[in-house]
Amino acid sequence: MSQPAMPADLTPAELRMWHAFRRGATCDLRTGSPVPGEPGTRPGPTDDTGRVTAAGTTGGTAGATADGATERTVPRPSGTTSGRPPTAAADDTAPEPGVPGPRGSEPGRDGDGAEPGFGEAEPGRTVRAEIVALLLLDGPPSEPGRVAALKLTGALITGLLNLSGGQVQPYVELRECRFDNQLLLPACHFTTARLMRCVVPRIEAARLNSEGDLHLPQCTVPGGIRLTDAHIGTDLVLNQLTVGQSRSGHSIAADGLTVAQDVEAELLESTGEISLRSARIGGRLSLRGSALHNPYGRYALNAARVTVEHTLYLSSGWFSGYSGGGTPPAGVHTQRFTSEGGIRLDDGRFGNAVIADKAHFRLTGTQQLSLRRIQTPELRLTLDEPPSGRISLAGARIGNLTDRPSSWPGRGGIDLAGFSYESLSSPGPVPLEQRIAWLADATPEYNPEPYETLAQVLRQGGEDSQAREVLLAKQRRRRETLPPAGVVWGWVQDITVGYGYRPGRAALWMAVLWAAGTLYFGMGPRPEPVDDQAWPHWNPALFALDLLLPIVDLGQSHSWRLAGTAQWVAAAMTMVGWILASTVVTGASRLLRRG
Repeated sequence: MSQPAMPADLTPAELRMWHAFRRGATCDLRTGSPVPGEPGTRPGPTDDTGRVTAAGTTGGTAGATADGATERTVPRPSGTTSGRPPTAAADDTAPEPGVPGPRGSEPGRDGDGAEPGFGEAEPGRTVRAEIVALLLLDGPPSEPGRVAALKLTGALITGLLNLSGGQVQPYVELRECRFDNQLLLPACHFTTARLMRCVVPRIEAARLNSEGDLHLPQCTVPGGIRLTDAHIGTDLVLNQLTVGQSRSGHSIAADGLTVAQDVEAELLESTGEISLRSARIGGRLSLRGSALHNPYGRYALNAARVTVEHTLYLSSGWFSGYSGGGTPPAGVHTQRFTSEGGIRLDDGRFGNAVIADKAHFRLTGTQQLSLRRIQTPELRLTLDEPPSGRISLAGARIGNLTDRPSSWPGRGGIDLAGFSYESLSSPGPVPLEQRIAWLADATPEYNPEPYETLAQVLRQGGEDSQAREVLLAKQRRRRETLPPAGVVWGWVQDITVGYGYRPGRAALWMAVLWAAGTLYFGMGPRPEPVDDQAWPHWNPALFALDLLLPIVDLGQSHSWRLAGTAQWVAAAMTMVGWILASTVVTGASRLLRRG
């Protein structure tokens, strides 16, 4: 097989890139200085330690490339304290002399196409997209003892880079590069591709297949990214990515995406809808510290039917290189996860937990935090302030629910129909009255399920008395739906025995009535016996007790003939005795049935 010939019309920048590709070295075009060791070039400048400086790093520290060449140290622009790109006035994404800024920063933006004036760039930094495609798809062989790789820094890539359906074998790493047209990668096969601090008008990568990582940290993509049905062999890294929306309103369209390990999207800034419907993620999905903006759409994050084998993080992040993860240093400033738009996780499966800690959900209109029918061992919903819209957990199945009262909206803002959980915890103590009020807010129309679920969880945790209070609150809510006769009977049961959940009340009422009956019949004249030939000894205490206890016959109530007021008092005591007995039996049977 013959070697591909080097094009004769290569510019000096492209020639440097060509030779660096064969050596697997980094071609740094930011300063126009040749890479040390390239044919026909002089050694580059050295740093304070005498080392030759070549390729740059984003983090601001010197490092080694894959071939052992040292990378040039890039000091962080003044006024920044993190790895996130600074503002347009000071960072590498700001317009350079003769180079327009990101799409949308000036008049005449053209949808998903090129940015006006982008081609008027410095010749020493410009490479043609067709030459980049030639290197990646049919590049020259590596030099002996080297591995060919495209490592390009600070380039201005002109033209349309179209790798659709291509097989890209070399390792690809682009740092601080700018594209004047969208990047086309549909059905492209990569080993590993890393774009860092690059500006790309739009990335089309449906059905992309990467054997290794796909990295887009700190990139700016004003026209959105499409990763529909893409397959990533290891990690997808989107930390500190700034992405705008496409014509369809999506910032990241990744329905059917498959990632073998983690999706790191920390400190990301998205305008538009992130769609991850039916995506499968083998590790965690981290959105720590990200800001999602889609206030006029329905969802800022639409991840219905997503499968995450580990944890979904919607919590605070902090700046540390490309990643906001790990444990923050003491005193470091953190950035909370915020969403201006709905969150949809319906029918999602999460292997470890869903964590929404100190997140802000700013919802309008019909937007909501929808967790319908999700399944996860733990849901941690610990917010400082409730979402401004509705939370739906209808049909969700949770192992442990960790929450705090400030996480929940007011009356009518919670849907707990069919929601089940096995245990309940909170960072601090939560009075039972607040739990019952939470259930009342979740059931503007009476629904017994949330009450019964909470009572069951409390009983399993050994809190039998609290479980009875919850069930009593359920009966009081039910009483509001009954007709007048049922309301009256409900009040009788509530006052007398607390619907059977307070059996001590029945014993107290029986004792009071027994004492009153004993006193009344003891102070009055002895009644006449029914049978003059055989009658028991008159005992006011046993007579009163016989009247109160239904079914049980102590031989007193039917042996004496009462008249006048005493007859009415005896009838009243008999009726009250039956009421007390029936409510106790009803409550006992209810407890046995729930147990």
